[in-house]
Amino acid sequence: MPRPFRPVALEPLRRRSKRTAGLAVLTLAAGLLAAVPAEAAPADQQRQRDFAAAAQEFGVPEHVLLGVSFLESRWDFNAGTPSTSAGYGPMHLTDLREAGTGTHHDDGEEDPRGDDARRAKLPATPAPKPPPPGLQTIDEASALIGQDVATLRTNTTQNIRGGAALLAKYQREAGDWYDAVARYSGAKDKAGAQSFADEVFDTISKGVSRKTDDGQSVTLAAKPTSSARAQTDASKAECPKKLSCLSVPAPYQELPNNDYGNHDKADRPKSQKVEYIIIHDTEGYWDTAMDLVTDPTYVSWHYTIRSADGQIAQHVPTKDVAWHAGNWYVNAKSVGIEHEGFAAKGTWYTEAMYRTSAKLVGYLARKYDIPLDRAHILGHDNVPGTIPSTIKGMHWDPGPYWDWSHYFDLMGAPLAGFGRPGSPLVTITPDFATNQPAFTGCETAGKPCPARGSGSVVLRSEPDDAAPLLKDIGLRPDGSASTMAVSDIGSRAETGQRYVVAERRGGWTAIWYLGQKGWFRDTRTTSPAFGLVVTPKPGLETVPVFGRAYPEAEAYPANVPVQQVIPLPYTLSAGQRYSLGNVLGSEYYSATTFDPANHVVVKGKTRYVQIQFGHRIAFVKADDVRILPAF
Repeated sequence: MPRPFRPVALEPLRRRSKRTAGLAVLTLAAGLLAAVPAEAAPADQQRQRDFAAAAQEFGVPEHVLLGVSFLESRWDFNAGTPSTSAGYGPMHLTDLREAGTGTHHDDGEEDPRGDDARRAKLPATPAPKPPPPGLQTIDEASALIGQDVATLRTNTTQNIRGGAALLAKYQREAGDWYDAVARYSGAKDKAGAQSFADEVFDTISKGVSRKTDDGQSVTLAAKPTSSARAQTDASKAECPKKLSCLSVPAPYQELPNNDYGNHDKADRPKSQKVEYIIIHDTEGYWDTAMDLVTDPTYVSWHYTIRSADGQIAQHVPTKDVAWHAGNWYVNAKSVGIEHEGFAAKGTWYTEAMYRTSAKLVGYLARKYDIPLDRAHILGHDNVPGTIPSTIKGMHWDPGPYWDWSHYFDLMGAPLAGFGRPGSPLVTITPDFATNQPAFTGCETAGKPCPARGSGSVVLRSEPDDAAPLLKDIGLRPDGSASTMAVSDIGSRAETGQRYVVAERRGGWTAIWYLGQKGWFRDTRTTSPAFGLVVTPKPGLETVPVFGRAYPEAEAYPANVPVQQVIPLPYTLSAGQRYSLGNVLGSEYYSATTFDPANHVVVKGKTRYVQIQFGHRIAFVKADDVRILPAF
């Protein structure tokens, strides 16, 4: 409800110049008026009006204000929670004091290399570097509009005014709106700042309209603009044209005790096909990630993307194998992309990051002929443990607040797809904004997380909201049920994943998941899908499930140790069906020495089928299963 009007004491203004006092009065009055909604305007138009009012008050072109806000937050409020780079509200005003520096959610458990032929690579994570000073823009905005920082974090009207005031100040100092927008990104390097500004003006030229996470309808009408400036990138990074990409090489270096770091030389795709792109988050800020990936004693990944402006840095050539996913089979056949942020602490990712990441993934998918689907574009949380003992330590980033649906829309590959109504194969497609599972542990173990949008669908053991969650025997060998902890993926399906329907009952749907029926209320939660499904061959009561697709023993040459093919502790029984993601040959990349001349790709005759078995993918031997159309 509107706040009651209170008289404002203007006496202190008399001691200032007439011009200063007049500006202060106008600013204060505008702020008070902006906070009171007009009676005639529809309630869902308030944010549009706030942008218009703030643009007029501070002399910012409305399309510029809308464009900047869209590239930061898509005009969302995000339940007042911070972004992965400490930004609040539609204008992404940063407040590191309030957001905190974040914590490493699961460091020290997973061996990122995941190769049994070598001792586990468990480097100690150093104390994170202090975040850059640019993550405290809320203080300057607060001073400019005379509102306290708490209000700017929680009141969208004042947040928009604060962002408009900052933009206006930057324009006065820079001389034009392009440079003001570039500075607003917070990037300290020219390339990143210009890349952000180019994306803003490209968005302005195309226009966009959407409903925000709190139900506000906002439109940025297309406005032709020539403000964008072509990027000239002289780096050697593998990157889409017109994107700024830095080259920050990870060192391939010999270390004491016959060790080396921090990746392996290869010759992909000539030596091995690249099958996957793995999405990670850094669990630290940009500067810390740059320090770690350039440390030869640490581990590696191929790219990092910065939150504030979407700047990309490449570290490992895509032909080489980085140590990032905790599963050597997946590492040897994937490209790993880290995104600045925290899976739980910072609960939303900027639009600038989503956009450049989507362009990078689209470029890599075309280069390596990788299908744009959730069987090939995986989160780190979808990569399986290699053997039973490694399941519990596998990482779970980028977490339940990564918007897979929006991400694939940006790549031009919507996840909903097409399928026959009533199809036994479904794609998980909840509405991100309104789907708000009651997770716990984002800030403190056991404490509720903020109620906000998610792509995760929680599964229960019976069609009842009070029924226990499913059991994941790999995560909990004692047989206890999964929990609602934000890090617990044992009973959770994710947007874009495909599953086979096991049963439908009274508005509830059950899918086959880790050998069990997982139930959820199916109110616009799934879309029918076309595809193939996998089930045990007749006469087999169960078939083993694996975390990697390694060759049979006979395939290994004498100088390469045989890698054991050890089943995971799950059951795929007769009568159950799972979505097929890929059919693969068996491979093992032996790369245990610094000299790549000794590296060998072992290929066997055994063939595997990749399935969506739980939250993570898994592999079964092709000889054990039938592949059938989903009907």
